[in-house]
Amino acid sequence: MTLQTKPETFGDIAVIDADTHYAEPYDLWTSRATGSWKERVPQVKEVDGQLSWFMDGDVRMGPAFASCTIRKDGTKAYGMEMTTWKFEEIFDGAWDAKARVAYMDDAGITAQICYPNLLGFGNQKGMNVDPELRLVITKIYNDALGEFQADSGNRIYPMAMVPWWDIKESVAEVERCRAMGLRGINTHSQPHNNGFPDLGNEHWNPLWELCADTGMPVNFHIGGGFSNTEWFGEGHWPSFTPTEKLAYGSSSLYFANYQLFSNIFISRWLERHPNLKLVSVESGVGWIPYMLEAVEFQMREARSDYQISPAEIFARQIYACSWFERKHLYADAHKVGVDNVMFQTDFPHPVCLYPDALEYMADAAGQFTADERAKVFGGNAARVYNIDTAALG
Repeated sequence: MTLQTKPETFGDIAVIDADTHYAEPYDLWTSRATGSWKERVPQVKEVDGQLSWFMDGDVRMGPAFASCTIRKDGTKAYGMEMTTWKFEEIFDGAWDAKARVAYMDDAGITAQICYPNLLGFGNQKGMNVDPELRLVITKIYNDALGEFQADSGNRIYPMAMVPWWDIKESVAEVERCRAMGLRGINTHSQPHNNGFPDLGNEHWNPLWELCADTGMPVNFHIGGGFSNTEWFGEGHWPSFTPTEKLAYGSSSLYFANYQLFSNIFISRWLERHPNLKLVSVESGVGWIPYMLEAVEFQMREARSDYQISPAEIFARQIYACSWFERKHLYADAHKVGVDNVMFQTDFPHPVCLYPDALEYMADAAGQFTADERAKVFGGNAARVYNIDTAALG
């Protein structure tokens, strides 16, 4: 990998990348499971000449490519080429903490927030197996990612997966992960599609109260709901090639977060949890001013008796992550609130900013004042995820 020169625009900013991903090694679960669980946890098998992930013996989860668009030598591939790679062909930084930190140093990135792949961004893809197995799988993942954070020297901060199908286990697991040093959670954005109460129901109050009291943000990553289980999303033309479907999905999956946050505002449940921090991950910022104005107008027309406007709620406790947006980022950030926007790269997924993320963003970043730039490209994330960047050197 070639050493990148950090653009002068970023000066001494401790840049925090608010959305990256971890490529789960084939043996992540089998190397940690004990007893009879070894045969039931996720593992890779070859069937009909294709490597696929399975759990509970024969429950197929999908093809065993690693969702990493970076080759072993550090060069980037485009389109769907990565779907033909075996795990050993991908960049070590997708899964190895030492290699990841070396890349971060080259790229001028101080810290990263990290999300899963295999089980869905909201841990929603395990519903075809029993709850006990789901819980074992979740705990093993969180333990492994706790080790990943420690191995990175607390430069990489994985978000804990939540066993959301059991509220008592959810609270217990969040408490356990917090004790391990994890700094936030990511969870299912559409539990009502699985027969559970929607997120505004008091059923979830113990989880929200714990996260609010401990300062752990609740992250909603695009594709983190039951109806969003693949990159392509819904709505693309049937004549599209896989590469065209990827382009469509990558540019439209944020619609699910539009729907999610519209529901959040209309339900008014954040009025009851003023200290809870929410993050809309990998969904951009350009749509948010429209959504806030539209929802407020419609709530007023429907005579919804809200106490605090959606815009005020957003400013108080919601954050958004942006990566490719640069033409209008300055204006959009000021509409949304400079204190509520964070920078991300989506490393190492398709359409990630790699390898020159800061160079790509330099012109857009230069439009902000020095104080604003420090917030958007690091300070806001440090505050949301309770990261002491000074301690990272």
